[in-house]
This record gives sequence, structure tokens and C-alpha cells, in this order.
Amino acid sequence: MDRTLAADLARLPELLEATRRAAADALATLDTRPVLAADGAAPHSPAPLPEPLPEDGSGADAALAAFRDRWEPRLSASAGPRYLGFVTGGATPAALAGDWLTAAHDQNSNSALDGAGQDLERETVGWLRELFGLSDAQTGTFVSGATMSNTTGLAIAREWLGERLGVSPGEDGAAVLGPVRVLSGAPHSSIAKALSVLGLGRSSLVPVPTLPGREAVDPAALDRALADSPGPAVVVANAGTVNTVDFDDLRAVAALKERHDFWLHTDAAFGAFAALSPEHAHLTAGLDAADSLCVDLHKWLNVPYDSAVQFTRRQDLQARVFQNSAAYLGPLGSHPDLVHLTPENSHRLRALAAWFTLRAYGRRGHREIVERDIACARALGAELAGDPAFRLLAPVRLNVVCFTLADDPAPARLAALREAAAAEVFVTPTVLAGTPALRAAFSNWRTTHEDVRRAAQALRTAAREIA
Repeated sequence: MDRTLAADLARLPELLEATRRAAADALATLDTRPVLAADGAAPHSPAPLPEPLPEDGSGADAALAAFRDRWEPRLSASAGPRYLGFVTGGATPAALAGDWLTAAHDQNSNSALDGAGQDLERETVGWLRELFGLSDAQTGTFVSGATMSNTTGLAIAREWLGERLGVSPGEDGAAVLGPVRVLSGAPHSSIAKALSVLGLGRSSLVPVPTLPGREAVDPAALDRALADSPGPAVVVANAGTVNTVDFDDLRAVAALKERHDFWLHTDAAFGAFAALSPEHAHLTAGLDAADSLCVDLHKWLNVPYDSAVQFTRRQDLQARVFQNSAAYLGPLGSHPDLVHLTPENSHRLRALAAWFTLRAYGRRGHREIVERDIACARALGAELAGDPAFRLLAPVRLNVVCFTLADDPAPARLAALREAAAAEVFVTPTVLAGTPALRAAFSNWRTTHEDVRRAAQALRTAAREIA
């Protein structure tokens, strides 16, 4: 064994303790350090020149010191309460503990030949199914994020199209399907990416008109578009759009199956968590009608990156797409190993962090996080609506505030606003109905109304600076 490696092994408890202290220091300063480091505020800030690969290593202690010196100061406080960019959760204490143990046990939970990890994942999927009000007809599998969840769901949809046409794109390629139509009102960008990866093509995505002033699909327009589609189609419904958290009427969309032949994929990356709030659960009515369903867990479940779950009613088609034949793997059977259900032949035991946080805090604890974040989003919306420097572009339906400058909302001015406020609050740019805008997304378990006050004040100050 390499001498340095052997020395680290002999000192492993001390090294883990040093790492624990470094992690505790990083988390303890989330509330006080800049949300975005100064050299990270600008989108094209220069990175430090890379160091050459060392010929002889200096051990884990030296590596930890080098990380803390060179890289830690550049990292954002994305685990903290005022990182409101994208839709970024944090990691609850239990989820963090579960993630550390995931690395320590280092399980590749894909095979029944070593099946404990698979069993833990299936138990966790069952808890998530119950959390979102889904029926037992939905089977689920962990994947890396919403993009992979959407891609997996649409891969199953692609095989369903083949089943309807008497062919198998999994065996013979997507070309056997001929032209494909994928209909959606306001799809997330990952849908087009998935269609490209799956060989269906970005041009197969057909936009359907949305309701006036909304991002929700117009069911009547979708009805007409389906009537104009030759043969079976795919519909991508949205349960929470990224700009305004708008929801398609999932029951109305599903009811169109009485007249049209289509696969229903629902993207509920973070909108599914509305099911936890009695006030907002009606938004997810019809979620279980999906043939495939995307839910992202490193958003509002507050588990570390990367983690999502993919549900489907047709696990048989899923296994047909992703089956992996090798002498060392088990047969498909009626309960296929996880290796037969996703693009990954190997994946870490992602389910453990989710298992920990669900076991630790239960439905009630996670409902409190969701409802507090919604209340914080409403509070920021009210603060900005009452300030003449800003204009809300949509009502605060759930956990995202979509806003812009009241005067001259040019992209350059919005970028200047973001950069001026970035030490205290981080928001991300978007465009809504042609208007450049900013989004503040609340999904972190740490966020409180005090963070809303600080974020609002930082945005007001930044608006004055760029005026």
C-alpha cells in the first residue's frame, strides 16, 4: 500500500474528525458569510490557475487544508437560507447524516445479489409515494435529478409509442416510430434535452397555447392539438412551472384520455410538494393519473445533491428499455433489480439521505418546511409589490416570486441588480412573456421571515444603487 495512503488509513478517525470540524465551520457561517462570494457574483469571473497533478501526494490533511484555502472561499452559501436561485433546497441535519453514511458504506444498490440497498430504496420510494398521495400502481426509482427523471419517463413513453404501433424503439431505434408529437404548454427546458437524448428530437416538442396570462396549458387547445395528431402522442403536463409555479389542470388533462390516445408524463419536480400543504394540495389533484412522473428531491425534500425519483405505471416497459443483460446480473422477473430500470448500471445509495430525513421528521416536519417557505415567498412578494422600484409579473402561487424592475427592466440592469445584492441574497434571471425578470425560489429548510426581511432590504438597496 502507498505509504501516504497507509498513514491516512491509520489516522482515519482523526481525519474524519477534522473533516467534521470543517463541515461544521462551513454550516455555522451560512448566515453571516456572503451568499455569493465576490468573485462568484459575476457570471464570467476568472477561476484560479489550475495546479499541476502532484506526483507524490501529501495526504488527506494537506488536501483538506488546500481545499479550505483555495476553493472553499469561492463556494456559494447555497446550503443557506437566502440562496433563492434556481430551486435549491439545503440538507436537513438528518439528510446530511444519511449522506455521510452513504459515502461511508459506499453501496452500489443495483443488484439483488447484494440486496439491502435495493430494499431500503424500495421502502423509501413507498414513503414518498404516500407523501405525494400516489397509488400503489406507481412504482418508483431513484435517479440523479429532474433531468434524468424526465428523460427516464420519456424513454418509457417512447417504448409505449412503439407498443401502440407494434414496434420496439428500444430494440430497433427511435426511427421505427416515424414522426412523434410531444405536446406541452410550458415545458421545462429539460424536456427538450430529454427528447434530444432519446432520438425523438427537440422539434418533436409541439407548444400548446396556455390560458390567458398563465403558464398553465389550455385544456381546450390541448384537446384540439390531440385531435390533429395522427396516431398516439405524448403529453407533458406541468405541476409547477419554474417561473410562476403554475399548474396544469391535471384532472382535465387526464380526462382527455377518454377521447385521445396519449401517454401522460407529468413534470412535478417541486410542485408535487404542494400535496403536503392542506391549503395547496388541490393543485396536485390528478397527479396520480400520470403514466410517468418526475419529482426532484434535492429541491423541497432538502436532501443533498444529487437526488430525484421517477414514478411510472408501466414498470414492464421501463425494464424493456433499460434491461441490462450480463451473466453476473439477476433476471428481470416481476420485480426487476434497479440495474434494469434506469440508464445507470451503478448508482450510490441516494435513497439513504431521503430515508433519514423522512424517518427523522415525518410528514409533519416536511409539511412545516413547505408551508414556511410558501409563507416566506408570499412575504417577499408583498414587500416587492409595495415598493415602487419593483413590479411583480405573476401572483405568488406557491414558492416562487417572479419580479422585475418597474422602470427599464433591461437584462443589463437586472444583472447589475443581482450582482449588487448577491452578498446578501442570490436570485436568478428569467424571461416571462417577453419581459426580462428575476426569480426568487424558496425551498430551503432554514429560511425564515428574518431572511425575507434581509433579502428585501438587499434588493431595495441594490435598486437604489443602479437607479
